[in-house]
Amino acid sequence: MQTEIFSEIFPLMSTANPPTLEWLLSVATEHEYPPQRAVLMEDAWGNAVYFIVSGWVKVRRTAGEDSVALAILGRGDFFGEMAILDESPRSTDVIALSPVKLLSISRERFIQILFKDPQLHHRMLQLMVRRLRHINVRLQMRSSPPAVKLAHTLISLGESYGHQTPQGREIFDISCKDLADVTEISVEETTKIISKLSEKGWIKIDSSDRVVHLVNLKQLMNLAGKV
Repeated sequence: MQTEIFSEIFPLMSTANPPTLEWLLSVATEHEYPPQRAVLMEDAWGNAVYFIVSGWVKVRRTAGEDSVALAILGRGDFFGEMAILDESPRSTDVIALSPVKLLSISRERFIQILFKDPQLHHRMLQLMVRRLRHINVRLQMRSSPPAVKLAHTLISLGESYGHQTPQGREIFDISCKDLADVTEISVEETTKIISKLSEKGWIKIDSSDRVVHLVNLKQLMNLAGKV
């Protein structure tokens, strides 16, 4: 992968200097996973930082045989950055939702480059603060109606990881169970709302290609209270 493409895909790398990008790519390891494969098990947290080149994953909390999706991540995002600085035991893993391509950089090398490139260090702190703000928004929305919360989730996924097509913003067709988990509503509510949004023509589900088009983004944003 060329450094320009690496910088373009990952907002974290947008301020990194060329020598940093070249060094990171030289020490990165490529990975590919099929859908439903465990990308990162709970006992592997803290060993590396992972960058999503393509595809979608979910961060999942497990307790015995039960599991809850905590977050959905897509192209251009990264995970594992907090665990490299935190030695606490983990009870979460990462599962591929679609075919996934990743780059991993070991803990030691990533920490080394953070000390060498202050701009990258600062950019990473900015993105971590942004994630905290997103968590605060979710907490503030806990009392909102289920449809408002789900519209907010769909828009956030579209803004963060979707890409524009003639049919609207395209995202992965995430299961109702996972959407319900990250939105903090019931599966039954999620199923009904998704069906209603589809009937209204605000979203279009293409099950064969496993994608969802956010056709009427303006109406979804109105519903979510974003405009």
